[in-house]
Amino acid sequence: MPDNSYFYFAHSYYGKVRDKSLIIGETESGVTFCSVLARDNLVATQFHPEKSGIPGLRLLKNFLDFTR
Repeated sequence: MPDNSYFYFAHSYYGKVRDKSLIIGETESGVTFCSVLARDNLVATQFHPEKSGIPGLRLLKNFLDFTR
């Protein structure tokens, strides 16, 4: 995904990640926080890819391609 891609957030909640090596995406919105986390075969997003237009569709496609 290109840097500065736009993704839709429905709220301002975020978790603090203890193991920083798991962070694969961060967002700046007043503070910098983890918005994408990965461990082994699990990837979690803090935002809504399905509501994020073209970048969201690309991310979902990347998830599908990764599983093949």
